[in-house]
Parts: sequence; structure tokens; C-alpha cells
Amino acid sequence: MIPQPGNGPDRQAATGGALVCVSHSPIIMIRARPPAEEPELLAYYTDCAERIARFDPEQVIVFGTDHFAGFSLSMMPAHCIGLACEAVDDVGGFPGRLAVPREAALALVAHLRASDFDTAVSYKMRIDHGFSQPIKRLLGAHDRYPVIPVFIGALAPPYLPFRRSRLLGEAIGRFVHESGKRTLFLGSGGLSHHPTRYYPLVGEGDPAVAAYQLEGARGGSFSDEAWLRRIYDMHVEGADMLVSGQRTRADIRLNPELDQHFLAELCAGRLAAFDSWDTTALVDTAGIGFLELHTWIAATAAHLAIGGGLPDDHRYAPTLEYGIGYGMVSAGLPPS
Repeated sequence: MIPQPGNGPDRQAATGGALVCVSHSPIIMIRARPPAEEPELLAYYTDCAERIARFDPEQVIVFGTDHFAGFSLSMMPAHCIGLACEAVDDVGGFPGRLAVPREAALALVAHLRASDFDTAVSYKMRIDHGFSQPIKRLLGAHDRYPVIPVFIGALAPPYLPFRRSRLLGEAIGRFVHESGKRTLFLGSGGLSHHPTRYYPLVGEGDPAVAAYQLEGARGGSFSDEAWLRRIYDMHVEGADMLVSGQRTRADIRLNPELDQHFLAELCAGRLAAFDSWDTTALVDTAGIGFLELHTWIAATAAHLAIGGGLPDDHRYAPTLEYGIGYGMVSAGLPPS
């Protein structure tokens, strides 16, 4: 049971900003077998949700990616701010409309453009589990708090350098600092995984899949409903394959050493260290899903830019059963 927003000492003490970054995966919600670490991971997830409720943010800025549910290759922005936003009913996700504060989102766009970030805007953003899974599970509901969604186009080449997300986060942090609003920064994605069985890399899918990835339903190969059904069925099958041995750590490019190195650098606040990381090489060593960590870098940079502290708590587990290297960090929340 997630507590209702607080109005006592915790809320009075919880000013400024807080940070939570967490992995997402459709298979978390439909896993064929729980990983050994699942009780500890769920306990920490629940603890973060309870502490967010006591922090009671005036707004949430969530950084996420997309898996061809809302953004297609025909138009793939590097960054996009949603002025209105609805989550689709995809596997691992939760459908519903976000309570986007339109004027605040527009003000953020203006601030970013004045800071030399020509971010795109969406007047009707569609998101999938990459946003909706942590929003629903950590916040309790899509519309519980005002939420500004920030999409980062990290998964399609040419790949963004991590430096751009660090600088974007810093610019967003300056905007929040000027607003004075108590803000939760939420980053969703990573760590190492390679879900190309479901979402092929550009040029690697069969013609029907490639047509949908290029134009969505307009490509003529799948309706949106048929695509989401395909993705659901494939993930159910994939969850079984992960525990039967048909899909291995090598198949999903699980890389605990790199995952933990990333976490060490992030928790030490050495975000500029990621500027020189070769994103193309990372796909080979840790999977395309590792690039979702753009969202963690942006969220952490924003939190640090408002004077927030370093991530002071984290969890990690190489959860083959989830199909990912699972990680979670937090900072600035009221104590447990």
C-alpha cells in the first residue's frame, strides 16, 4: 500500500529535489521465474515508492525512451518534451494519461531553447513501458502528480553521445532551480541488455517489422493493436526462454562488470566521465538497452544542478530472468 501524499515533518523537510533511477523491462512483470534477488529488489522498490509519497513532489520530470510505440524511425528526435501524454497498453506497461502541466512544460521548452537545446515538442506524446512502468509503480498513478515527460532518442543510430544528455540534464536542473518547485527527477532504463529479438536494430528486422518501426501503423504491416499483441506474445515466450537456457547471458549481452562500473561513476558524480564513452562500442559489449542510461545521466545531472546530493543508495543484480542487468539508485528522499 503506497501512502498518501504527506503533510507532516517529512514533507516540510523534503524541499528541493530528489532522484530515482531504475531499470525497466516488460519481463519484470511477466517473468517465468523470479531471480534470487527479487525480494530485496522489490523491498527497495516499495521503500522508494513510500519515500516518494512522503517527499510529495510538486512536479515530476521523467526521462525515458520508447520502443516504437510512440516514436518511429520516420521522425526520431534526439530530445522531445511532451505537452500532453498518454501511455499505451503494452506488455510491462500501464495505460493512462499523464497529468502534464502544459504551461510548465512550455516554459521548460523555452528555457532549453534559450540554452541552445532545440528540443522537439509533442502536443500528443505516446509512451510505452519505458515511461509508464516506473511512473505507475513508483508514483502510484499516472495523474497523481504533475509529470513532464522528457523523451531521449537513445536507441536509434546515429547514437547520441552521453555528453548531450548530461548537458540537457544540467539545463533542466537550472530551470527547476529557478522555479523553486520541489521536484522528483526520475530516470528509466538500462542497464546491460539487448532486446533486439523484439525490437531489431535498424536494417536487421524482417520487412513487416521494419515497416512498422519506420512508420508505425502507416507502414501497412501491423495495426497498433497487432504490433502490441506481437510484442506481448514474444515477451511471454522470451521470459520462458531465459529460464530454459534457450536465451543466455551472452544473448542479452549481460555485462555486470560494465554495469557496476557505470553505477560507481554515477554514484560518485563523475558524469563527465561518460562524455568519452563510445556508444557504438557499448552496443557490442552491453547491448542496445545500455544506451537507455542516457536517462539516468540526464536525471542525475538535473538533480546535481539544483544542488542535490549524490546518489546515496543503490541496488544491482544481474537478473537474467528479467532479461536485464537490473539497477536502481536514489538520492534526496526522506529517510526510510
